Amino acid sequence: MPEETTAPTGGQGSTIPAIPPRTHERPRPDGDGEPTATDADRTPSGDRAASGDRATDADRAPGGDQAPDADRAPDGHRVPGGDRVPGGEAPAPAGTAGGYLRVLGIPEYRAVFLAHSLSLLGVVVSEIALSVLVYDLTGSPLLSALTFAVGFLPYLLGGTLFAGVADRFPARRVLVVCDLLCAACVAVMALPGTPIGLLLALRCALAVVSPVFQGTRMATLADVLGDGDLFVLGRSLLRIVSQSALLVGYGCGGLLLTVLSPRHALFITVATFLASALLLRLGTRRRPARAGRGTPADGPLTGARRVLADRRTRLLLLLFWAPPLFCVVPEALAAPYADRIGAGSTGLGLLMCALPVGTIAGELFAGARLRPATRERVALPLLCFMLLPYLGFALAPGLGWTLCLLVLSGAGNAYTLGLDQWFVAAVPEELRGRAMTLNTAGLMTVQGVGMALAGVAAQFAGVPATVAGAGLLGTLVCVPLALSARRGAAPGGALRKNERPKCETGLTTM
Repeated sequence: MPEETTAPTGGQGSTIPAIPPRTHERPRPDGDGEPTATDADRTPSGDRAASGDRATDADRAPGGDQAPDADRAPDGHRVPGGDRVPGGEAPAPAGTAGGYLRVLGIPEYRAVFLAHSLSLLGVVVSEIALSVLVYDLTGSPLLSALTFAVGFLPYLLGGTLFAGVADRFPARRVLVVCDLLCAACVAVMALPGTPIGLLLALRCALAVVSPVFQGTRMATLADVLGDGDLFVLGRSLLRIVSQSALLVGYGCGGLLLTVLSPRHALFITVATFLASALLLRLGTRRRPARAGRGTPADGPLTGARRVLADRRTRLLLLLFWAPPLFCVVPEALAAPYADRIGAGSTGLGLLMCALPVGTIAGELFAGARLRPATRERVALPLLCFMLLPYLGFALAPGLGWTLCLLVLSGAGNAYTLGLDQWFVAAVPEELRGRAMTLNTAGLMTVQGVGMALAGVAAQFAGVPATVAGAGLLGTLVCVPLALSARRGAAPGGALRKNERPKCETGLTTM
């Protein structure tokens, strides 16, 4: 869950490009001293090559032809470790279904993917089991609900105070230690006689560790996959797994508790965390810390300040955080809305599933059918329109129409694929771990705040008006952010080292 550290190269003066930037990467050594792949500027004819298929300056033959490179995959991406895509055949072009298969064909990524799936399974089981356990011990619905609530706000604490851990230590070590800490916390929860106060405190501890783990894992993906389209698709697959867990995890967890006691179910979570730690230890390569050993140690909040010091990074973080603040409103109010329209418990389950279904469908379509350049072009329009379906709640529609509105809104989350590419390009490599950790902490925090505010608003305005109001207010927030990202209106911006001004315009490109 941790990320990297060091001062940003662009400073506060960096500008947001009018058309979101594409990176021009310089070769840099990876953990084993081998150069990573680079994205080239242009084809010999002077036209820009399709994303993911560009020739590099280093690989261009004197006559303008692409020089052979035995270690480079046919599409120009270096497969980590210097190996070609399994099978020896040219991989499918970026933006086709083969892109996801290429990502899963990388052994190191498979280890990260399986570890993510196992730890996510453990988290789902522990949340259900702990909630039931607290209710069995106290008979208090408030304390039972509190076990879920305390899982949100500590994210902010962990993401700000411990973000520097991601860059100060080798990523694999951080990931394994975080998994072991989580396993130890859940093991204590499962012991007979553990008091309620300690159960809630341990739940908070899990939430503090979580953003460090998740942020470090996201930064590690850039080491494993590079910071091009493979990184975007790799992140997309992890999000799809997370959304799928919402669909099946809680139902399976409920069935599990029909045959196991809550404390015994918690031992399953311990096993999943230990298995995740083992996979990461044996399945990923050791890489040095992103922040050099000579870099002075940062204070608790220094990492967050260094990430937020750059205007481009601040804007990109806001683009990640703003929609979830409003997206969670229908989920937070699903139970009272199902009661209002007479949908019953089955309808409530469908309402809870609709947004994840839309999100999975949108990400799969964008990742499998759209090329990287297209995903970047549609990112800002999707951001502007994704909350508009919520306006339909003002009419208090029945179950069928409500499900359609939620699925349509969820599909708009495909904007994150384009945003991921801009984010990894904008953040200096030495700060990438901290930035990812802070992003994760912010995402979880705004969702908790959004749920709480939705409950307060519904008390006074009613559920339909609250959801419709969230759609309107969210759109009014997202549109100016999108326009700022498109205009790049930061005055007096100094370019990063990997940026260069475009001819005939005042815009910048990365």
